[in-house]
Amino acid sequence: MSFDFGSVEASILLPAFAAGLLVTATHVPLGMQVLTRGIVFIDLAIAQIAGCGVLLADQVGFEPAGAAVQLAALSAALAGALLLTWTERIWPDVQEAVIGVTFVLAATGSVLLLASNPHGSEHLRDLLVGQILWVQPARLLWVAVAYGAILILWFGARGRLGQLGFYAMFAVAVTLSVQLVGLYLVFATLIVPPLATRRMAHRRLPAAWLLGVTAYATGLVLSTALDLPTGPVIVWVLVALALLWYAATARRTVMDDGQG
Repeated sequence: MSFDFGSVEASILLPAFAAGLLVTATHVPLGMQVLTRGIVFIDLAIAQIAGCGVLLADQVGFEPAGAAVQLAALSAALAGALLLTWTERIWPDVQEAVIGVTFVLAATGSVLLLASNPHGSEHLRDLLVGQILWVQPARLLWVAVAYGAILILWFGARGRLGQLGFYAMFAVAVTLSVQLVGLYLVFATLIVPPLATRRMAHRRLPAAWLLGVTAYATGLVLSTALDLPTGPVIVWVLVALALLWYAATARRTVMDDGQG
């Protein structure tokens, strides 16, 4: 199969790659905290709750890309974050199970909201898989500003955020990301790079960032060359690279232990 890279306009691939960079920059450090806290599926739950807000606003008749839909998504996500903060306080021993139940309720709620919509399956697919190739550069600008604020807050004041602050910040990040790249990519970007680099004692964050960026770049090229859905291809590439990385670091650890 031959592929002419010149036929693919930079106006499509570059914004998509920029979206991947933004999501990776923000979600990798948050994902490390998620793994530490043992609440791996929180992003799926909050993203699905935000999706319910988007679908509900759409049902009411608001413009899909309008401010009202963004506000509805963010309000729903923050409400979900408050709920999970409360459940972690009263049921800390079963928080992961509560997060799972919350995700199932939000997912089935989305299906119910779309039951009477003739374009329901299309809306649901966009929510899950995303439309990263069609992200608008203008939208990236204000998302980049929001992500920048999140990163400044995370690296400058995370020790003072507390439980509620973490959940709220996480809700904002996930709400923005799921509308850029879809729920599947949000989850993969949040969890896979931190998981693959968990053995690293030094430079773990730069390594995890590099893994995510490489996966987005490779996945975009492969999906375009093979004419396959971009989001799922990036997820598979990310997991494949993560397995290779983990295997390489695990082997190096064994060799170091043997020499020691």
